[in-house]
Amino acid sequence: MSSSYETGRFTNIDPDEVSHVTTHTDAADIVRRMLTDLRTHPTEWENHTLERFLGALESSLKALPGLYLNRGENFPDQPTWKQFTEALIMATGRE
Repeated sequence: MSSSYETGRFTNIDPDEVSHVTTHTDAADIVRRMLTDLRTHPTEWENHTLERFLGALESSLKALPGLYLNRGENFPDQPTWKQFTEALIMATGRE
């Protein structure tokens, strides 16, 4: 039974794959796959419009240190392609 309030989903990218992102081409591959997922399921993402996605991306970037803390990891001083990719994926479904 569905509820009267349903939210969208995150993009369909396995988090284990993101842990291996180290280069701009790795990040570009994830973005390509995100675009394919969005085109295949255009309204399933929580943030499927540019306005919603960019708002969630801002929030996701600000939340990255907490994500690392929750996982017991140190937040890198210098940004990485992995962090960038994590923020992009978070922005697809972050409320």
